[in-house]
Amino acid sequence: MSAPQGELLHAIELARAGEWDAAHEVVQRYEDDATAAWLHAVLHKVEGDLSNARYWYRRADRMDHVADEPRAELDAMQAELITDAHG
Repeated sequence: MSAPQGELLHAIELARAGEWDAAHEVVQRYEDDATAAWLHAVLHKVEGDLSNARYWYRRADRMDHVADEPRAELDAMQAELITDAHG
């Protein structure tokens, strides 16, 4: 199921605020959505679960971001979502 843009943007804001569990609850609802999987990867990276993070990076087809700084990834995700909405 594709994730609604508004929910993903909200999850990004939750992640930025340190509300990792709440952000995780949102992305778990949309496991087949590539952006949700990318955010899922970042959340696991931040918590130090790198093997799980790599799993989600593969699911999101974003292995090129494994070494990125999490805040930069959240910024990139947000920009991509906003650009896609105004596409």
